[in-house]
Amino acid sequence: NRTGDQDTIRVRALFVFIGAVPHTGWLADAIALDDHGFVLTGVDAIHARADGSLPINGGLSRTLETSLPGLFAAGDIRRGSVKRVASAVGEGAMAVRQIHEYFERS
Repeated sequence: NRTGDQDTIRVRALFVFIGAVPHTGWLADAIALDDHGFVLTGVDAIHARADGSLPINGGLSRTLETSLPGLFAAGDIRRGSVKRVASAVGEGAMAVRQIHEYFERS
């Protein structure tokens, strides 16, 4: 921590959550991000378009698709993700399926 202060607490269990800050500044010119830098996907990505009215992919909303058609995001980097390893793995598997759907309809 920044202050160097130390405390002793009696606990029976402990959950440590380290690092919930996305490092996505390099994506800002390519896809829609929220105010905290998390990637917008699905319906959020559709509403993030500059004009606010045109859906990506002709109205088809794939849950993990970003504001750039054909680019998908999974795991902690997405706004609204659960921020857990198991969820990220599941989203990765979902992304594979959605990519196949994307290519089938392109």
